[in-house]
Amino acid sequence: MRVLRTLPVVLVAALALSACAGTTTPETAAEVPGDAGAFPVTIEHALGETTIPEKPVRVATVSWSNQEVPLALGVVPVGMAAVSWGDDDGDGVLPWVEDRLAELGAETPVLFDETDGIDFEAVSDTRPDVILAGYSGLTQEEYDTLSKIAPVVAYPEVAWGTSLEDMIRIDAKALGLDAEAEAFIDELHGEIDAALDANSVIRDKKILFSFIDPSDFSQIGFYTALDTRPGFLAGLGLPVPQVVEEESAGSDAFYTSVSSEQADRFADVDIFVTYGDPESDIVAQLQADPLLAKIPAIAAGHVVILPDSTPLAAAANPSPLSIGYNIGDYLALFAAQLG
Repeated sequence: MRVLRTLPVVLVAALALSACAGTTTPETAAEVPGDAGAFPVTIEHALGETTIPEKPVRVATVSWSNQEVPLALGVVPVGMAAVSWGDDDGDGVLPWVEDRLAELGAETPVLFDETDGIDFEAVSDTRPDVILAGYSGLTQEEYDTLSKIAPVVAYPEVAWGTSLEDMIRIDAKALGLDAEAEAFIDELHGEIDAALDANSVIRDKKILFSFIDPSDFSQIGFYTALDTRPGFLAGLGLPVPQVVEEESAGSDAFYTSVSSEQADRFADVDIFVTYGDPESDIVAQLQADPLLAKIPAIAAGHVVILPDSTPLAAAANPSPLSIGYNIGDYLALFAAQLG
């Protein structure tokens, strides 16, 4: 399933960029879509407020998936974060981003290696006019350092808690593409609704994103309502498990855990979702555990195992371009557990 793009195809980087070491960024850039009259614009976020004096031409992005906002709106960044989780061919770029770059006739931008944190020098070398990080976990120190390079758009409220829609809106605002962002969001919602209709059996089901260590069943780890994984499903109208609601209340953490001795708190969960090897015997191990076996979803084998570090696993953290790429396959995994 692919999202049809009706938005203008305009490239920031008119000259080819390479992800190889030693790459230099282009000296000039093509005209960028957006309303020049919208600038200067001031954007408030969790780490302060950022003023962008004029329409940016050179756009850099850091952290997970922010590059997908400008790309979806027809803007190719001069640099973006390399990806390791979910990368299917080891080139640092997710397949839906590769497809979008091909649609735009662009080569891969400079890739920032964030294995050990933000690569400030690499970001600076791309000479950006703006740095997008609307979905991120930037610390104040990282934000302050990046701000010495160019205006930075950080997350609006909670680290790693920005919804898909809010990420699109806050990153697009920095580009003067507010109207285009709203049109794109409407388009995504159409794709999502169609996929949900095709898998309507999950509409009233409670799905919990968990992480259970096969070597230690004493704890049940799971993502709170602040995380985009359960947050995305809640945004579709799916009910939230009671334990997620309780542990999310008054918290700013996107992940937590409880003792397996509290297994009864998961009684209303219809489907457990976790990461790992679908061919493993993890479900049998869970069912053999005297505490975890008390959870109805586990007893019934209603456990979805997302193949570790694959595009499908990465899509569990929904992003602007992954929706059109495999939202149907993603929701079908849940529906299949319910027959």
